[in-house]
This record gives sequence, C-alpha cells and structure tokens, in this order.
Amino acid sequence: MNDTEKTPIAYLTGEYPRATDTFIQREVAALRAQGQQVETCSVRRTGVEHLVGDEQKAEAKATFYILAAAKSPVTLLSAIFGALFRNPARFFKALVLALKTAPPGFRNLIFQLFYFAEAAVLAAHLRKKGVRHLHNHIAKSSCTVAMLMSELSGIPYSFTLHGPDIFFAPDHWRLDEKIKRATFVACISHFCRSQAMAFSDPKHWAKLHIIHCGVEPSRYDAGEDPVETNLLFVGRLAPVKGLPILLRALEPLKAEFPKIHLTVIGDGPGRKALEHQTEAAGLSENVSFVGYKSQSEVAEALAASDLFVLPSFAEGVPVVLMEAMAARRPVVTTHIAGIPELVTDGASGLLVPPGNPHALSAAIGKILANPARATAMGIAGRAMVEKGFDIKKEAARLGQLLDGDLT
Repeated sequence: MNDTEKTPIAYLTGEYPRATDTFIQREVAALRAQGQQVETCSVRRTGVEHLVGDEQKAEAKATFYILAAAKSPVTLLSAIFGALFRNPARFFKALVLALKTAPPGFRNLIFQLFYFAEAAVLAAHLRKKGVRHLHNHIAKSSCTVAMLMSELSGIPYSFTLHGPDIFFAPDHWRLDEKIKRATFVACISHFCRSQAMAFSDPKHWAKLHIIHCGVEPSRYDAGEDPVETNLLFVGRLAPVKGLPILLRALEPLKAEFPKIHLTVIGDGPGRKALEHQTEAAGLSENVSFVGYKSQSEVAEALAASDLFVLPSFAEGVPVVLMEAMAARRPVVTTHIAGIPELVTDGASGLLVPPGNPHALSAAIGKILANPARATAMGIAGRAMVEKGFDIKKEAARLGQLLDGDLT
C-alpha cells in the first residue's frame, strides 16, 4: 500500500446526497470499493425529500456540512483566524483571489466573502482529517469554495465539469481560473471538454480528461423485453427537462395506443403546473406523478417500462439515460450537447430536435409500433453502457488521476 492509499481524499458538492445526483454517490462508492478513503463534504444539508433510500440516509449521516458547522461562532472564527495565524501569506493570497474572482456587483462581492469563510471552515476540517486532495462536483459555487480552500491550505483540488448551465455564464463563475488552478478537470463528455477548452488558456488543455459519469449495469438487469406501451421519465420537474413537450406529444398518441401510460419519477417546482397541464389535456388516466424514488425503485420502474423518454432542452450526458440503456430499454431523447455521445440515433434509440412535440410523438410511436426494433435498440444500448459508461471502469480512471498516475 503506497502513501496515497493511506491518506484520504475528500469530495465536495453544493448538496450531498441528493436524489437527483445519485451519480456522485455511485462514484464515491466505486472509489471506496477500489481502496480509496473518501470523506464526503457538502456546503448545504439536503432536504429530507432527497433521502429516499438507506444509501442516501447513511451518506447524509457521514457527510460534513460546511454551513451547519459555520453556524457555531467558535468554529467559524477559529477556522478563519486559525488560517490567518497558520500561514498569513496564504491567507491574504486566498483573500485576494476571492476578491479578484468575484463577479461585478456588491451582492456578488458579499457572496464571495461568504465563500471565503466557508473555505476556511472546510480547510480546517480537511486538515483535521488528514485529507491529501479535494475533488469537487459541479463547477459553480462549491468549486469556488474548493479553489479558495486550496489557496488557503495548500491542499490540491480537482473538479468534475458537467454543464450545461455553467457554460451559460463561464465568466461569472470564473471557469478559466478554476481550470488554471486545478490539478486536473474531469470532463463528462467530449462536448463538455470542448467547452472547457473554449473558456480556458490552451496551456491548460492537457488537464482536461474525459471521465464519464457511470452506472452499475448489473443493477439494471431488467427481465422482460418491451412489448407494451409503458413510458418512463425520471428527472427534476423543472422547465429545462422539457416535460411539457412530452405531455403535448402524448395527446395524439392516445388514438393509436389507447393504453399508453407515462410514469413520471421526480419532483420540483414545476410539478403543479405539469399536473394541471395533464388534467387539462385529458391525460389524467395516462400519466402518473410518483415523486422521488430510490435507486433500487428507479431500477424496478425501468424493468416495468417499455420506453424511456427524456425531452430535455439542455443536458450534459444524463445518467438516467445510461440507467435506461443498461436496463435494455430503448430511449427517445433530444439531439443536444453530449447526448449523441451516448445514444446512437437509430441504433440504441431515437434523437429528436428539442422543443418539437410532433417529432417527439412520431419517434415514440415508431418504437412502440415495432417491439422487435425496440428489443434490438435495448440490446445495443446495454452494449454501449458496458463499453463506455461502467462506473467501475470510470472510477478506476478517476482514481488514477487522483493518485497522479494517469496522464
């Protein structure tokens, strides 16, 4: 066992664990299974609605929550002044970095100072745990905390870059500075890496590695081939997921497939409006909103479905598509961002233009009308996931990066 295996790494994100971010939890578990000691940290404590299974509940109990710790004046002040007295030069360099990377405006400056204080609390915790490296998921505010923590403490950091929302405001989140200071960046797709290249200095492009999010294919060994008309959607009930388009696409399909039924797993701010749209369109008997579900419950829902549909307007490479394909289910989704790197149009599913209910309806109808083709698509999708999106293989490559062994 080498020195890196004897000392822990830490993971940080804005909220952990969340029902919508099970891919992070899965990655942590895979790294641990491969011998890494992983301390989990989160800026905020997640709501109880996200603790939908025993795995999430166990992770929540073991996670360090920065804001919860910072509510103690003793903890907050000792972290800040401890960082100042331990290394004044580092302290003021980190403070200057916080000020330099603050977006314009007084409110943003105040937030940046909050991030600096959070970084001090995190640095004290990581030092206490003997952490040698911090890895962050989601390159927005939590990554700002990671970058400032690294400057304060000297503990190196890296991050996984997802998108697409950060690519809408790369200057606001100073993606260039985060890439510059990170030891490496795990990009979830070639599309993601290309955007990182567009917003960073070419001398840092060698830091950008393709590390997919992944799934455990064996978890999704669905039995029956798709032969009915049961559709499944899994995701946040937010406008970006395009669910109103899917509901519009269902209306003309009822005539051809009277028993068509859509199960919607997930929750969010758009739920009431979506339920109202469903009722107004006369689809109440065809659509079920069932809220958040655990990983095992999602696997069961995939096994009971015949077709998975994700009509998003913006995505990275959706893990839920990987889950559906691992379950040998054909998928219908949108031709955006990194999705075509996962779904081969006509082979493992059908890709349609985003925001087009007519194209979405036609694609769903084509698959439902041809069970043999649906089965073939499911087989092709499973093969794709096993080849390029197996969490054990991706976590092994990430582990090598964390140990400094992969170039």
